[in-house]
Amino acid sequence: MSDVADFPYFALSDDLRELQAAVRELCDDKIAPHAAEADEKSEFPRASYEALKAGDFHAPHIPEAYDGVGADALATCLVIEEVARACASTSLIPAVNKLGTLPLMLGANEEQKKKYLTPVATGEAMFSYGLSEREAGSDTASMRTRAVRHGDDWVLNGQKSWITNAGESRYYTVLAVTDPDGRRGRNIGAFVVEADDEGFGVGAKERKLGIKGSPTRELHFDNVRLPGDRLVGKPDEGLQLALRTLDHTRVTIGAQAVGIAQGALDYAVGYVKERKQFGKHLAEFQGLQFMLADMAMAVESARQMVYAAAAKSERNDPDLGFFGAAAKCHASDVAMRVTVDAVQLLGGAGYVSDHPVERMMRDAKITQIYEGTNQVQRLVMARALLR
Repeated sequence: MSDVADFPYFALSDDLRELQAAVRELCDDKIAPHAAEADEKSEFPRASYEALKAGDFHAPHIPEAYDGVGADALATCLVIEEVARACASTSLIPAVNKLGTLPLMLGANEEQKKKYLTPVATGEAMFSYGLSEREAGSDTASMRTRAVRHGDDWVLNGQKSWITNAGESRYYTVLAVTDPDGRRGRNIGAFVVEADDEGFGVGAKERKLGIKGSPTRELHFDNVRLPGDRLVGKPDEGLQLALRTLDHTRVTIGAQAVGIAQGALDYAVGYVKERKQFGKHLAEFQGLQFMLADMAMAVESARQMVYAAAAKSERNDPDLGFFGAAAKCHASDVAMRVTVDAVQLLGGAGYVSDHPVERMMRDAKITQIYEGTNQVQRLVMARALLR
């Protein structure tokens, strides 16, 4: 993959354009046809997952040293954007594989990386991320899940909430308090939990507004004994690792939001060019043309912000925190606005499931909430400005 530092973020290289075209072709052929069924049945889109694996798009961020394709941050965002254009639920496969594995890429030792990154790269396993709890959503430092040292091992107790792809993933990065009396935020460790660990289980699938093809469950830990080599980094640096991870992965949520918005815009444009009222195609009415122009302008501004943030993620720029938050916040707000307008442009037809825009509208909402609500993103941005 090309280095994003080699060209302006607003001009994709030939390699990236070829990647974009390849992912779009695969999505149109093998992912989009399953999107409505995954939503309707609230079922994991297994055929779409197999299609992603066949194209090496299921975890493109993993380096070649661990049998991955070594896609850079921008290339990974392009994959997620194109998949989200077809099916938001499926786009959470590459997005959450990155979210779950990035703490290891940032803080694990070489043995841990080889053990856990390789099966994700080859498609043998997926990786989820366990940070939030019922009473610790935006306030992550107040988590109650505990990891107590027993000799060389750790014993984990507690629960995690709203975990994407839980039950489908084999591995989980889980954050837990290692020192209840330690300084807040500096008393948390990051651990790898495996699906078959004794005492570990998942709850029932949440009944959700959108992204229904991606299962969301609680994680439960009942005296789960973890060998010492499951600790990623040091026992007191887990939260810092988690926050560094989010600086990077918020960019991928921005890419997902752009993809959802683009999918809705594309469908709405096609619809108004075909649909007639008052003897004219809807596309001939100036008021609707203005709506389309505003939608396209918003999508493109969000895309450019995401690509700029992806370039900063690849370089690990010091202002990534601001740009990651801004990209996620702006793109998700755009996705919500554009999908609502797409439903409006279709009128009554937009409100029924015969057309995909109502699904896209429901899917878009979560992008304003997960990986930090947009209110939290604005706090992150403001603090960066005021430092």
